[in-house]
Amino acid sequence: MGTKIKDFPDGSFLEYDNGQFDEWCVYMNQPNGTRRPPLDRDYFAQLQEYAAQYGVNRIYQDYVSVYNLVGKAVDKADLDEITNIAAYYDENALELDKIFSILYMAMIAEERKAYTKLGKRIKRLGVHKLLIEGNTVQQSANFMRGMGWREIDALCRERGF
Repeated sequence: MGTKIKDFPDGSFLEYDNGQFDEWCVYMNQPNGTRRPPLDRDYFAQLQEYAAQYGVNRIYQDYVSVYNLVGKAVDKADLDEITNIAAYYDENALELDKIFSILYMAMIAEERKAYTKLGKRIKRLGVHKLLIEGNTVQQSANFMRGMGWREIDALCRERGF
């Protein structure tokens, strides 16, 4: 077991543990004992569904609010703020709390990577491609593969982040 970060009312929780590259891999643990790292394509698909329901701008702006909380360490106040942001979504509040919390933790992991030039901006570019530019889930999750950091950095700067 890794370091538990956030508990949810349904008995699930998020933690950091060892992954392929470092000890900052995010894992979702379900009450039934299932444990797996959430994949970009999974939560991108969920974001896309919620954007269709609540509007792209609302979901993207709430994502940006979470993005703006991210530093190099988890802060309990940030986790509480994410829950508050998600509360807007009524019957979907728990699922959006999970998605935004996963993204928060994943962006912290990106910020902590040794020698990173992109940090959390790499996730924001993927979310931007998905929600604002209308790319598919697969395109948004995979389009940066094989790109150098300078090219990705230029794409981020073109979009203002």
